[in-house]
Amino acid sequence: MRRLPLLLLGLVASPLSAAPFQDTGAIDRAVAAFTGHGVGNEGGARTPVDGRLKLAACPMVSMAWRTENHDAVVVTCTGPEWRLFVPVKLAAAAPRGAAPLVITPGVQAAAVRPVYVIKRGDPVTISAGSSGFSITREGVAVGDAVVGGRFMVKVEDQRNPVQAVAIAAGSATLPGWTE
Repeated sequence: MRRLPLLLLGLVASPLSAAPFQDTGAIDRAVAAFTGHGVGNEGGARTPVDGRLKLAACPMVSMAWRTENHDAVVVTCTGPEWRLFVPVKLAAAAPRGAAPLVITPGVQAAAVRPVYVIKRGDPVTISAGSSGFSITREGVAVGDAVVGGRFMVKVEDQRNPVQAVAIAAGSATLPGWTE
């Protein structure tokens, strides 16, 4: 009779100790349902979530697109608090920084050349901020970019170049900041 409480305690404690971490397979299934495409398929997660991740178990995750480009899904848990970015496999795109080519049926396609507003070696002013806050840095473009295209900028006192988004000739902002 004395062993019964210990046995019941063992049965109650087992499920809690068996799954102290979030099931990454469940995250994969939830992302597939959110995107409408399976892992590895165009429009779905590029790869499965790494099963070695030890995220605290979450009773309910929320999902949202990281940007309007639908390039990643943000999986969030509010209690316990954690956030995970799951990259999405996008359609094969034009070369980096190139303008998209739109072909209308019945119309002969003409060669379209991208209009680079920033070219390698150009001086660039990077600015980012919001109301009441602003930061500006000067640098030199490491590559070419069209308006809205990403490129690298070598900033004088930084060891590595920083990524920027072209706004106009000689002007850029940091990814995630809008003008």
